[in-house]
Amino acid sequence: MSKVQVLLLGEIEHAHKEWATLSEIAEIIEPKARSREEFIKEAKEGTFDSAIVAFRTFNSVTITGLIDEELVNILPKSLKFIAHNGAGYDQIDLHACTERGIRVSNVPTAVDDATADVSMFLILGALRGFNTSMFALRKGHWKGSPPPPLGHDPQGKVIGILGMGGIGRNLKKKAEAFDMEVQYHNRTKLPEELSGGAKYVPLEELLKTSDVLSLNLPLNKQTRHIISTKEFEIMKPGVIIVNTARGAVVDEAALVVALDKGIVASAGLDVFEEEPKVHPGLVANPHVMLLPHMGTWTVETQTKMEVWCIDNVRMAVEQGKLKSPVGEQKGM
Repeated sequence: MSKVQVLLLGEIEHAHKEWATLSEIAEIIEPKARSREEFIKEAKEGTFDSAIVAFRTFNSVTITGLIDEELVNILPKSLKFIAHNGAGYDQIDLHACTERGIRVSNVPTAVDDATADVSMFLILGALRGFNTSMFALRKGHWKGSPPPPLGHDPQGKVIGILGMGGIGRNLKKKAEAFDMEVQYHNRTKLPEELSGGAKYVPLEELLKTSDVLSLNLPLNKQTRHIISTKEFEIMKPGVIIVNTARGAVVDEAALVVALDKGIVASAGLDVFEEEPKVHPGLVANPHVMLLPHMGTWTVETQTKMEVWCIDNVRMAVEQGKLKSPVGEQKGM
């Protein structure tokens, strides 16, 4: 009896041993394509027609492009599962997948520690104003000429977490270790055992009363530009903005204006609207700490993500279901 096929989109970089064990239950196939046009041609020629599940890396977007309606419609009828190796899945059109009966999984908690660590790093750096002096030091100007304004301690500051999922809850614990006061806003108030005693407030109150605003929510139609001109105008003067979620949850042009006006004192950003492009107003501002999307850039976390995703593939092959289906499809 022939083995079912698994389509590998991208490369396995760390969990080679775990991936090798899949060959016991499935035949692994890979596209030869190196562009979206070539991938579509292969798919239309029937190259992947026996694949039931696809393992998709974030970087495979360079081969396939977005998993949008066009692409979903040319995927083989046999394909029933997409195991996405990432926590965020905004590259995938879930509506189109659901219409086609394709179930999608992600790796929801594998990234929590590493991403929250980066959030905390950016919070501390932005509060203390380290960015200007780090650059000055490399140019031989010690702290700077003149020295920068004094920074601020995290102790006693109110941090507002917008998006209290796994990363937000992890960040809460880290922020409390620095004696910060945590409040949050979510689509729904969390039960006490999940919130850990963090104060739930409406979005407007979160914006008005937070000294630091950390964005930890997924990107979708409802959250795109959830922070823009109107929101900046009601924030506390001198607020710190930190974003390790997705760039487009913030209107970058509006953020640049808010920084120039002094509404936002400093920002720490790991994600951007049009990666790898960064708004020139952010690059030019010495009070903005910039990282090139490094939230999960550790050996341990990348390995954990791949292993989790492989578990989704294995479960799809052996049991016809996914370990961690995305929230929108949990009733599917």
